[in-house]
Amino acid sequence: MLQPSASTVPCVRQYRQSLLWPLRLVPPRGQEETGSALRRPWQAIGASLAPGAVNPWQAVANGFSPSGQDFHERHYHEFVTFLPFVQRFLFGEVDANGQPDAAMQVLRRQDVAAVRVVLHPEAAPITLQVQQVALYFFFDVGQVLLHVELAGAELSLPQAQELLYRLGRGYPSGWDASGRAMHSPVSMEWLDAQGDVLVASDAQARERFLTQVGEQRAPRIAADWAWLLQPLVPDGLPAADDPGHAWRFRQIEYYRMPVMAWLALDDPRALSRADFVRLGLVTGAPAQGAQLPYAEAHLADFEARYCYDRFWADEGPAPRTRYLICGHALVVVGDARSAFFTCGQHGVLAQFRHEHFLLFLIAHFQKAALLMVADRLAQALKALDVGDADSVRRFKRHIRAAFEGFLRFTHRYWFRDVAEQAQARAIFQMTSQHLGTERLYGEVKERIRDMSDYLDADSIRRQANTVVRLTVVTILGMIGTTTTGFLGMNLLDEAGSSPERRVLFFLAVATLSTLLTFYTITKSKRLSDFLDALSDERLSFWQKIGVLFGVWR
Repeated sequence: MLQPSASTVPCVRQYRQSLLWPLRLVPPRGQEETGSALRRPWQAIGASLAPGAVNPWQAVANGFSPSGQDFHERHYHEFVTFLPFVQRFLFGEVDANGQPDAAMQVLRRQDVAAVRVVLHPEAAPITLQVQQVALYFFFDVGQVLLHVELAGAELSLPQAQELLYRLGRGYPSGWDASGRAMHSPVSMEWLDAQGDVLVASDAQARERFLTQVGEQRAPRIAADWAWLLQPLVPDGLPAADDPGHAWRFRQIEYYRMPVMAWLALDDPRALSRADFVRLGLVTGAPAQGAQLPYAEAHLADFEARYCYDRFWADEGPAPRTRYLICGHALVVVGDARSAFFTCGQHGVLAQFRHEHFLLFLIAHFQKAALLMVADRLAQALKALDVGDADSVRRFKRHIRAAFEGFLRFTHRYWFRDVAEQAQARAIFQMTSQHLGTERLYGEVKERIRDMSDYLDADSIRRQANTVVRLTVVTILGMIGTTTTGFLGMNLLDEAGSSPERRVLFFLAVATLSTLLTFYTITKSKRLSDFLDALSDERLSFWQKIGVLFGVWR
């Protein structure tokens, strides 16, 4: 790839990148995807451990410890950014035992220190520090979000653009003529604190990916991302590689992970419009020069649709910060010479890592949760066999569980506004608008309403059939009741008989009445048709007799 001379390439003095991957949790094979196990899905980590295995994930309190010793000012800023109902969702309320009951739970691992990336065959490796690797779970939602935060320094702008474009792919999109994975790094190695390789990506092993898709009809997750998520295992593994006891994860959205980036440059105003377009839409570095990735007509409204320029000022005390938001990505570009922009405790960097990250997380969690509900509805409908009573019962149970889950999601996790601060409010609304969560919510709600209406209609139909059968039995039984009960007449006078003889007659009549009633119920549909024909004045006598004989055909 051709690059302009080093003197003309803007330098990214500090670089942060956060990857966020929403995934669906799936219980071990043989277990239904309902019940108490998915109410606290973070327990799936412990349930997936092999006997004697060490759990790399540890719960974090997010600064809200009972004693308050770990609570810092940045936690306070993070807390007060959100509206009260969102605060309760993210941080919970302290219960009688002094413990927060937050709906969001976080697990973190500390064994990964850095990642070494080679972007192109002739490029030098780039080492980024791993700030954190975390899993985010939500009460009563079988979803997990993998979060990986990376940090680097002294990168060229094309390197930063390529890192944004190439990192965060769960598996390669394809391979070029030479066999290299397209749109992915040439190599990617995760390192421990001593610099030893913990795991490397196998994106270049084309046959492994082709074989699994061909045999299992499921994509193969790259080895490094699958390793980061252990002890959870990918869904769709071949039977020989699938541990039966382990919980699994399944892809919800596109294989490219949503990404956030923070770039501190010496003079961000020197970036061209093409540079901002490539950063905002995450299209990678150009082959040469500063050229637009798409046609000018397509990008005519780029600034209006994707740029939040409240602090993008030519003059004045503003920190000259531009926010680029396309839904899939949130990129913040600012001045490395501004102390406020680079401050990790009170400035833009602190906001990016904490408040803005939570805004981005909520938006993508909402979209992924809605897609999960839609997927479960489709799976339940696929498994429905209307001729199988057990299948119908399972279908009804799954649909009602989905309906209840959607109600809980609506009242616990569905927010159109999460903050009153103008900047936070705008970032969340722009992200949600580009993701289309409002439209998706309406579609899922309509699907669930259709399913619910179907269940209600089916229940009414079954009740109506029951009423028809009971009516037929009542009408036919009324003939015998009226005949035998006319003026209190008894066909057989057994009042003076012995008790044994009366009991025998009672059992005989009860048995005969029961058999006759059951037989009438089995023929009730055809008998109902006969009663309808009998009341139809347009039918002749012999036509009605024909319908009567049809009861026993």
